[in-house]
Amino acid sequence: MNCKMKCWKIGVLVVLGVAALGWVVMALWNWLLPNLFAGVGEIDYVQAMGVLLLSKILFGGFRGHCGGHSKWHQQRWEKMTPEEREKFQTGMRGCCGSSKPEEGAAKE
Repeated sequence: MNCKMKCWKIGVLVVLGVAALGWVVMALWNWLLPNLFAGVGEIDYVQAMGVLLLSKILFGGFRGHCGGHSKWHQQRWEKMTPEEREKFQTGMRGCCGSSKPEEGAAKE
């Protein structure tokens, strides 16, 4: 139950963060661009979210799971001892996965 609540909280925070970022894009666009460039009008919130999505597609921002940290994680994993890896996997299973031990591990 605790993990599900934690996941919901993270999901809500992500949605709120994206919504806030869309508002920031809209506010900056409406503040800067109409004054800097003739003929550029103001945009609404939905258009700002579209600009945000377009910038994600074109520039690959918002570093996610496949961002620059994957090599760092791989190097860190390789430096772990088998005991440290098992402890890490057990902790992750308890937080975000099944709380039951894997059947394959029990048969070995």
